[in-house]
Amino acid sequence: MPVDKDTMIEAIDVNKEYRRAGAIIRALADVNLTIKSGEFVIIYGPTGCGKSTLLNVLSGLDMPDSGKIIFDGENIARATEDRLSKLRRQKIGFVFQEFNLINTLTAIENIEALLWPTVLRQKEIENRAIAALRDVNLLERKDHFPVQMSGGEKQRVGLARAIVHRPRVILADEPTGNLDPESEIAVMELLKKINQDMETTIIVVTHRPNLQPYANKVVKMENGRIVSIK
Repeated sequence: MPVDKDTMIEAIDVNKEYRRAGAIIRALADVNLTIKSGEFVIIYGPTGCGKSTLLNVLSGLDMPDSGKIIFDGENIARATEDRLSKLRRQKIGFVFQEFNLINTLTAIENIEALLWPTVLRQKEIENRAIAALRDVNLLERKDHFPVQMSGGEKQRVGLARAIVHRPRVILADEPTGNLDPESEIAVMELLKKINQDMETTIIVVTHRPNLQPYANKVVKMENGRIVSIK
């Protein structure tokens, strides 16, 4: 079957189960989803509906029990860990609810750390980190440590870290879950700007219905299934 060059990620008949306390939990049930290159996609649903599991499977952080995950033309559902690590390092940027910054590093050092190990010269690494901070309007905080920043500023550092290696896709798991309303708007506006200016595919997992207008595709999940796409 020829590969559709406009398709960035495709999930085909994907299933995933977990065992907890002797019970089988079906986290993903016959999931089919196509995400085009350059789309802004929100995967929406209540806690426990399978949306974070789907995000992990789409990125190769977790493997489906059955089905295929086609990422940029490659079936990664049975790829080796070395291959998956290389793919994530080259093509995917991650944004987390808990920020995942290293407290002993400054903002710019947290971003530079994403580029190691690398063949780039130190000056090029620094230039890329500065450019990423400028893109998220936080250059003036480059020498501050996480403890010196607000939640919204930490998440903007997280966004800068996600884009510094110029990925094709950004995956954001509840990126505004720990933010106040004003910071939530700022982060979502930045994600939308990255999507439009850099033509980066954005996939956001959230339980917040107010974020849906930022996307051009909203995927609603319930009980491990996709129940609507609009």
